Amino acid sequence: MLIILKLAVLALFAVSGYVLGVRYDYENYGVIIGIIFGIITAYADQLLIKVNFGTIVGGIIGIASGLFFSNLLLIPLRLLMREDIVEVSFALKAAFGYGGMLIGLSRGKNMTIPGIFRLLSGKGFEENLKILDTSVIIDGRISDVCEAGFIEGTFIVPQFILQELQYIADSADSMKRARGRRGLDVLHKIQKMSNITVKIVDEDFPKIKEVDAKLVALGKMMNAKVITNDFNLNKVAQLQGVSVLNINELANSLKPVVLPGETMRVFVLKEGKEYNQGVAYLDDGTMVVVENGRKFMGKNIEVTVTSVLQTTAGRMIFSKAKEEFEKEEVRAVR
Repeated sequence: MLIILKLAVLALFAVSGYVLGVRYDYENYGVIIGIIFGIITAYADQLLIKVNFGTIVGGIIGIASGLFFSNLLLIPLRLLMREDIVEVSFALKAAFGYGGMLIGLSRGKNMTIPGIFRLLSGKGFEENLKILDTSVIIDGRISDVCEAGFIEGTFIVPQFILQELQYIADSADSMKRARGRRGLDVLHKIQKMSNITVKIVDEDFPKIKEVDAKLVALGKMMNAKVITNDFNLNKVAQLQGVSVLNINELANSLKPVVLPGETMRVFVLKEGKEYNQGVAYLDDGTMVVVENGRKFMGKNIEVTVTSVLQTTAGRMIFSKAKEEFEKEEVRAVR
C-alpha cells in the first residue's frame, strides 16, 4: 500500500511538471523536475526519520534569525550603496543564513517537543540538566564528586523526590531516619556550591505511581540525565533513551588497576564462602579473596594476585599468600 502511494505521488509530480512545462515551453525539463521533486517528497519520511526533531527546528529558527538580522543590516547599507546593493544583499543573506543555520543545528540537538512547550510557557530551555535520584542523594558521594569539580551544571530535584526523602527522614526506623536526614544534609551542602545550581521542580506524573518511572518520564520531558546508584533504574532509563550517570560505575572505573602477578599487603578479616578461603578488603572496598587464607585470619600478610573478576557489583581480586605462590612457581619450573 505504501509503495502504491509513493508511486502515485511520483506520478502526480511528473504530470504536474509536464503541465507546467507545456505552459512555459519546457515539457522535458518540467517532467524531469517534477520527477525529482516527486522522489524527494515520496522518500522524505525516510530522510526525516533519521534527523532529530530538535535539529530541524533549530536549523529553521537559525536560518530565519540569520535572514532577519541580515535584512536589518541592509537598511543603512541601502542608503550608502544604491547600485551594488543587490550583490551585497545576496552575500549578506547567504552568510547570515548559513551561519544561523549552523548555530541552530548545533543548539537544537538537545531540544525536544516538551522542551519547546516549556520555552513557550516561560520556563526557559536549559542544557546540561541532571536529575538526582533518592539513592544517590542518600549515598552522599555525589557531593564529593561535585566538590572536586567533576560534575557541574544544574541539578533538578523533583518534589516527589523531596517527599520521599522527607518520608524516610521521618521513619520510625532509626537507620532509615538517619539515612533520610543525611540525604537532606547532602542536598543542603550541594546548594551552597558555586559550580552547581539546584532547582526544585513541581512537575509530577499523577498517572505514574513508581518514583523510578516518574524520574525516567521527567528525564525524557526535560531532556536531562538521571544521576543514580540504582542498577535497575539505570537499565530502564537507558532502554527508554534517557542518559544515566551511575556513581557506582564511576567509583568502579576509578579503582586502581591490579594485574595478575602483582603483590599487595592486606589484612585477612574473615573466612570466605569456599573451603579454607580468607577475605580481605582494600581501602576502596574491593574484596580480596585469599586462597588457603583462613589460617591468616586477623593478620597482615603479603599476597600475590592470581586473577581479577569484574562483576556488576564491583571488582573481586583472587590471590594467594606470596610465599605459597612462589613455591608453586618453583614447582612449575621444575
